[in-house]
Amino acid sequence: MCGIAGILAGRRVDRTLAQRMIRALEHRGPDDEGLWVDEEAKIALGQRRLAIVDLSPQGHQPMVSHDGRWVLDYNGEIYNHAALRAELDEMGPREWRGHSDTETLLEAIATWGLTRALQRSVGMFALALWDRKLRKLHLARDRFGEKPLYYGWVGTDFVFASELKAIRLHPHFGNAINRTALGLLASRSYIPAPLSIFEALFKLEPGCILTIEPSAVGNPQARPPAVGASAGGIALDRYWSYRDVVEAGLADPIVDEQEALERLDAAMAASIAGQSMADVPVGAFLSGGFDSSTVVAFYQRHSSTPIRTFSIGFEEQGYDEAPYARAVAEHFGTAHNERYVTVREAQALLPALPSMYDEPFADSSQIPTHLVSKFAREQVTVALSGDGGDELFGGYNRYFGAARLWRNLRRLPGPVRRMVGNGFADLPPSAWNRLASLLPSHRQPPHFGYKVQKAFRIMGDASALDDVFHAFLDEWHLLPSPVLGADGSARACPFDLNVARGSDAVRMMYCDAVSYLPDDILCKVDRASMAVSLEARVPFLDHRVAEVAARIPESMKIRGNKGKMILRKLLYRHAPAEMFERPKAGFGFPVGQWIKGDLRPWAEDLLDERRLREDGYFDVALIRKRWAEHLSGTRDAGFSIWAILMFQAWLRHGETSALAPERLRAAG
Repeated sequence: MCGIAGILAGRRVDRTLAQRMIRALEHRGPDDEGLWVDEEAKIALGQRRLAIVDLSPQGHQPMVSHDGRWVLDYNGEIYNHAALRAELDEMGPREWRGHSDTETLLEAIATWGLTRALQRSVGMFALALWDRKLRKLHLARDRFGEKPLYYGWVGTDFVFASELKAIRLHPHFGNAINRTALGLLASRSYIPAPLSIFEALFKLEPGCILTIEPSAVGNPQARPPAVGASAGGIALDRYWSYRDVVEAGLADPIVDEQEALERLDAAMAASIAGQSMADVPVGAFLSGGFDSSTVVAFYQRHSSTPIRTFSIGFEEQGYDEAPYARAVAEHFGTAHNERYVTVREAQALLPALPSMYDEPFADSSQIPTHLVSKFAREQVTVALSGDGGDELFGGYNRYFGAARLWRNLRRLPGPVRRMVGNGFADLPPSAWNRLASLLPSHRQPPHFGYKVQKAFRIMGDASALDDVFHAFLDEWHLLPSPVLGADGSARACPFDLNVARGSDAVRMMYCDAVSYLPDDILCKVDRASMAVSLEARVPFLDHRVAEVAARIPESMKIRGNKGKMILRKLLYRHAPAEMFERPKAGFGFPVGQWIKGDLRPWAEDLLDERRLREDGYFDVALIRKRWAEHLSGTRDAGFSIWAILMFQAWLRHGETSALAPERLRAAG
């Protein structure tokens, strides 16, 4: 696991700049630093290394292939590299430098070509590959987007890096803020690929290879080319498509539930066997929910000794899942580690978030994710995470709630629907929460008032299922954007909900897997963990697990008001069902309550009307109106206000200390 950065220069490659860029990523790789420069070709590749496999100098990067043609600058892990190496050995004797997966991947590329090598690799990665013979630069990203990779133009130079802070060190950096990206941040709390917060800088989409010819340098692109096309010396191709996987699964479903369970069991076992391999200590995050518990169950089954598990507890009522994690750990016999975090400790992390997340990011679970990563890093260098289970197995309530809501809504005439929806939407969330309080505590859904109020707002505005689905995630859907100059038609899911033959739930799961998962969930996990030099691995996102999941019919995933049914049955082979039967909870903090309480002075300062007007990014009247509604309790607008606050905090951080990598080290 590492941080990478590089320059393909328009006039002259600046070695000192390249070195400064990679040193801004020291938190991603504290163990080693490498720089490779070809002044004639005007290219520099740099890397900061977090040594996981082959801790010796033989794993140093950037690495040159044995035939001298290829130079690899690589961030990630190839879990099946031992099998690939054995296959390469069978093709002819080789003298290996060491036993790193970097060297294996590089020689696989030299033997089979980049596309074929990536298709045969099981892993997570972001890489830059320089072809010394043809003088082409290739950038590639793993199938689901676990590892980040930004690229684009600054002045006459083409640049790339794991994080934007490295690119912003360029002396000619002055890229304007992309207002469409900011509009999507305000709506969704994240910025979807291929956009970044800056014009002329982009995120490489998952499963893609970008090829840059020298002619592309000095010719900034307004947007990257479409997949399968080329323009201005730059081409974008897809080596793996989740859409193809989903459609293949729909065409060839597993009809027998027992067979589905056995195939899923085998795929998860293979994934855990690969992802638990390292030359450094490995552990696992454990929240006590289905996903992390399934990972822990398979990991403990694979291990001959108690595995190390980590969870954090919160003093905030309704947000503490530590007792559930403790019970799961006791059942599986793990070496469990638990730490309670105070609200004050969590809030103290706020000043570090703009530097840690590098571009504005507003998923409130960013805070506990970093705190549990920091805790785990005290003992391990690698931690397995349960992310991805919801998107693959139908875990989010919206997958059955949105479709059910729309089926009921469409029965009503439009005028009646709008009258009822808009009428009840004015009831404050507190009224609905009082109603929910009549239920037994274990059946009270989290954020009930917020969800009911939002459902009635959807009822008043929606005209199609797509509206309902987007409104579940989009805080400004069907409303004017609060961002001045933003493209209001932009969507976070580039494919909308269109998957051939897919049901409503399958289409929603697909949309989340190609947008919300990589650009929110995986971004959060990567930045939160790498800020403390911890490698987070995601076993559910082994593409072999995803391919099995795609063949499992919706009827085995979603039944009534419950999702992840097949995953539940897999877990129940290892633990009793009653250990997990409770309402689904997120891994976040009550930011809506915080900004009305202890954090109100901080929020008021960032939402200062005069400052907002001077910056010129937001419709001040809309922002101030929503803030007033939140303070009065007539609308639970915590999530939408949090997105504005995170941008404002990021903007001020950039003005006072645009990079400040030392802040990351201080946060760790």
